[in-house]
Amino acid sequence: MKLRKELKVLKSDMIEIRGLSTYVECYGEKQSQAVVLLHGFTGSANTWTETIQQLSKDYYVIAIELIGHGRTASPEGTDRYKMEEQTADLHNLLRKLQVTQPVLLGYSMGGRVAAGYANAYPEEIAGLILESSSPGLRTEEERAARRESDAKLANRIENEGIEKFVEFWEAIPLFDSQKKLSEERRLAVRNERLNQKSIGLANSLRGIGTGSQPSYWEELKNFSFPVLLLTGSEDMKFQNIAREMTCLLPNVLHETIKDAGHAIHVEKPRQFATMIRSFLKQFKN
Repeated sequence: MKLRKELKVLKSDMIEIRGLSTYVECYGEKQSQAVVLLHGFTGSANTWTETIQQLSKDYYVIAIELIGHGRTASPEGTDRYKMEEQTADLHNLLRKLQVTQPVLLGYSMGGRVAAGYANAYPEEIAGLILESSSPGLRTEEERAARRESDAKLANRIENEGIEKFVEFWEAIPLFDSQKKLSEERRLAVRNERLNQKSIGLANSLRGIGTGSQPSYWEELKNFSFPVLLLTGSEDMKFQNIAREMTCLLPNVLHETIKDAGHAIHVEKPRQFATMIRSFLKQFKN
């Protein structure tokens, strides 16, 4: 996308984190309030292009490519992808970058990682923004069924390859609303997915799929920091999840963006950025 070429990167680097080569991009001024961006499954730092453009004028924006995705390493061991490993990686990375009290912004899978980090290190973040995300599944029965489903999909990715998987993935109902995107934007999303590695996506499903991660429903009452939940009006599943979360979080705002589906930051980038900026005003230095 043209926008990405116009972005001025303060720093982009491969950083060794607990033995894992991790790709990071930083934008804006270091002394500003830090905002950490965590992409979803099949995503990368590229997904945040327009969000970064809007936020980096006033905030220190850090886009991280999670394990198994983009330019970050894709280890063969599934255990390395578990939630406790990923939250420890993020904690180590933020310390290396000398970032304190960031606001975490996570989309879908990245939102689950952000929630896991907030649960593990509640005193070390200023706030939490969850876009189309959840605290996991409530019961062991639900988690077991999802693990089985994710394992089958992981095997399919490894057996059939990325291209076949992407054809399947972009056709699932969750992404129906993306069919309304411009051809340029749809191609950018497709290329981002095609540039992934089979082993990385497969192990991500096995290690931190919704069935494998811990459930944080019981912990939400302890999230005392400000939380923003963002959902699209066409994504009823995650709208309902956000409504349930709103009943449990002590300091929460839930906003719904009209005519948007699951990936709000891609489908309605300006409205998305406007709501993010409004929420971030309370943290601005």
